Amino acid sequence: MSHCPERSRATVAAVLTPGERPSVEAAGNGCFAVLHRDSIPEAVRVVRERPVDLVLVSVHRCCPRQVETLAHLVREFPAVPTVALLSRHDTGATEMLLRLGASGVRQVVDVTSPAGWTQLRQIVGQPASRAVARIQGPILTALDEAPTDARLFVEALIRLAADTATVTALAQRLYVRPSTLMSRFARAGLPSPKNYLAAVRLLHAAFLFETAGLSVADVAYRLEYSSPQSFGRHLRAMLGVTALEFRHRYPFAVALERFVALMVQPYRQVWRDFHPLAAGAWEAAQN
Repeated sequence: MSHCPERSRATVAAVLTPGERPSVEAAGNGCFAVLHRDSIPEAVRVVRERPVDLVLVSVHRCCPRQVETLAHLVREFPAVPTVALLSRHDTGATEMLLRLGASGVRQVVDVTSPAGWTQLRQIVGQPASRAVARIQGPILTALDEAPTDARLFVEALIRLAADTATVTALAQRLYVRPSTLMSRFARAGLPSPKNYLAAVRLLHAAFLFETAGLSVADVAYRLEYSSPQSFGRHLRAMLGVTALEFRHRYPFAVALERFVALMVQPYRQVWRDFHPLAAGAWEAAQN
C-alpha cells in the first residue's frame, strides 16, 4: 500500500526499456506517477505541456541521435532535473553515459543493486513544489503574526492557485461556501478572494516564465486558462500589459516583491485578527 497521499505524488516523465518500466513503477510504490514515453522528443513534449518534477531516461533506451534533443531539454528546463537510469553494465551503456554527461545530465541512478532503487525513490519520492515554496516564503514571513487558520488559508491559496481559476472552485476545495469566504474578506476590509487568487496565479505565471523553454501558450495551458488569448486578457485586465511584456517587465522576484508590497504589507494589521476559514474546515480539506 502506498504511504504517499495523492496530492504529494511527484510526476516523472520516463523513457525506459520495456523491462525497466514495471520495476520503476514498483519502486515508486505509489509515491510518484510515471508518464511513460517512447522517445526523448515525446518526453520533451510532456515537460512542455504539464508540470513534471523529473525526467528519467534509460541509458539503454536513449539513442545517439536523440542526445542533442536531451541536451536542449537540460538547457531549456533547468528547474526539471534529468536523471539517467542504468540497469545493466556493458560497453554500450558506458559510451552512452559519456554522451549523456556531455549533454548536461549530471545524475545517474545505478539500479543493478537494491540500493539504486532506494536512491531512485529518494530522488523522486516527493514533488519539488519549487514554485509553491518560493512563493510562500516571503508572503508567510510578512504574515508571521497572522493566526494559524489565516496562514493555512494563504498556504492553501498558493498551493492550489496554479490549477484553480475561480474563487468558487477554491472555496469548494477548502470546504467553505464561496459567499461566506467573500463576505469575510469584505467585512475585514481586505481585497477580495478573487483579487488574491488572480494575483497569486500571476506569481505562478512569473515563476513558469523563468523557464526559457516554456512559451506563452505553454504557461497559459499549464495554469489552465482556456487559451493563450484568455491568459492575455487576464494580464491586460490586471496589469495593462501583454504576456510578452509581463515576461520581460515582471521577472519572478519583481512580481513577488510587488505582490507583498501591494497585497500583504498594507493589510498586516488586518491579517493579525483575520479568520478566513471556519473551525474544522482546514482539517476536513486535508482528509
